[in-house]
Amino acid sequence: MLSRSSFTSLVVGVFAVYVAHTCWMMYGIVYTRPCPAVEDGGAAGCVWPYLARRPKLQLSVYTTTRSNIGAESNTNLVLNVEDFDIESKFERAVNVSVPKKTRNNGTLYAYIFLHHAGILPWHDGKQVHIVSPLTTYMVPKPEEINLLSGESTTQQIEAEKQTNALDEPVSHWRSRLTLNVMVEDFVFDGSSLPADVHRYMKMIHLGKTVHYLPILFVDQLSNRVKDLMVINSSTTELPLTISYDKISLGKLRLWIHMQDAVYSLQQFGFSEKDADEVKGIFVDTNLYFLALTFFVAAFHLLFDFLAFKNDISFWKKKRSMIGMSTKAVLWRCFSTVVIFLFLLDEQTSLLVLIPAGIGAVIELWKVKKALKMAIKWEGLRPKIQFGTYNDSEKKTEEYDTQAMKYLSYLLYPLCIGGAGYSLLNVRYKSWYSWLINSFVNGVYAFGFLFMLPQLFVNYKMKSVAHLPWKAFTYKAFNTFIDDIFAFIITMPTSHRLACFRDDVVFLVYLYQRWLYPVDKSRVNEYGESYEEKPKKKTH
Repeated sequence: MLSRSSFTSLVVGVFAVYVAHTCWMMYGIVYTRPCPAVEDGGAAGCVWPYLARRPKLQLSVYTTTRSNIGAESNTNLVLNVEDFDIESKFERAVNVSVPKKTRNNGTLYAYIFLHHAGILPWHDGKQVHIVSPLTTYMVPKPEEINLLSGESTTQQIEAEKQTNALDEPVSHWRSRLTLNVMVEDFVFDGSSLPADVHRYMKMIHLGKTVHYLPILFVDQLSNRVKDLMVINSSTTELPLTISYDKISLGKLRLWIHMQDAVYSLQQFGFSEKDADEVKGIFVDTNLYFLALTFFVAAFHLLFDFLAFKNDISFWKKKRSMIGMSTKAVLWRCFSTVVIFLFLLDEQTSLLVLIPAGIGAVIELWKVKKALKMAIKWEGLRPKIQFGTYNDSEKKTEEYDTQAMKYLSYLLYPLCIGGAGYSLLNVRYKSWYSWLINSFVNGVYAFGFLFMLPQLFVNYKMKSVAHLPWKAFTYKAFNTFIDDIFAFIITMPTSHRLACFRDDVVFLVYLYQRWLYPVDKSRVNEYGESYEEKPKKKTH
């Protein structure tokens, strides 16, 4: 059986191997080995860039309702750039006619052709093209209303119709189309073509050498949820912004891998909105900040695991509630569950929702330990029994109750006032949404006040030895990491501000740890004293 320290070392070792392997893989993606025959002055086995011949090219974008087309029929030309310069970026805004089939919850595709100037793409044997859907299916966001304002019967009927259709995904318009062409005159080794780029390559024979035509790429990561527009039956035209920029080989390969990763997430059940959070990390940051984000996320995952492990280990061995604020434990459980329900109601990213759900389950288990609850079954009916507290625990409970008494004079009026103000001035989807938002705003705005009972107990007992400092340390690291993620991942503003609130709470705990040094004669969190001689094991 592995000890706790060896298990932690094993986890850290696996984490280090994972980071090193990921760095090696990233290096293999960004750096592509060129054809060795070029360095020797030969051309055997090499695949040469057709763009090195500097051909005159033309960019054409068509729309159609079919995913496969073999001729010019049933297509609509929306953009034609006759003198296309692959080195110059541009952005064009066009209006696209929406066919009846698309208006009836159908799909519309964009066909992007890169071909020789003056020749139709259908007649050009050296053209390259790529297909990209201009529509996607997503559940529309429910309408928010003022819960106290009177609505007419017509408005209520319309609202009910909309509510009934909320679970059905409808067609949304992607208002942006981002195109890239790989512009490097890179010579590939024909015997070891990168699999990621190979599927975007079209090869032709020119004499005795093999050339690859221009690599055309559609940046799907730039398709964000905020740019989507609902398509209704009365829509005849929709705006489309077509932008182009050149791309390097290293970034192209990285973007292909990122798009594949997002697609895999969607296959595992991530919604369009969940995948959008991942896209935002890659699109809205530069490559250097992206690398920093990767390392930050990796360490966040490690500290999350270690914090959960040490927190569970601490409470699993906990035999006494001396020095521990029961009210603080109950409040943490309540606030964690409320935050989880709020994030669920706001349809927040799974990147934030899953850790919040795990934390809520752990906090419920800690309440069971703190209250010394035991569940016994009498037939099919459960019976809950509570344990008894000793004199020292009752003294702690007395300090805890005293702190909560003074705190309630300030906290309850603020929470009730905030809930009343939001009911009058803020729109919500439902009464449940208002209730959850009122609770969570109280948690976020004044939740740190509920940490005061534990600080008060520490002050009265002049000790912090009873606190789970290992778990606190890992959570503190994660709190500072959350400060970084607060600017990267999309989340409600109140949840973002709560990340900075936790910094202040932990600094106060650090001050108390410095103020009250550990007394080794005092009973620790496991009900043991450092000065006690260990009992000999009986054989």
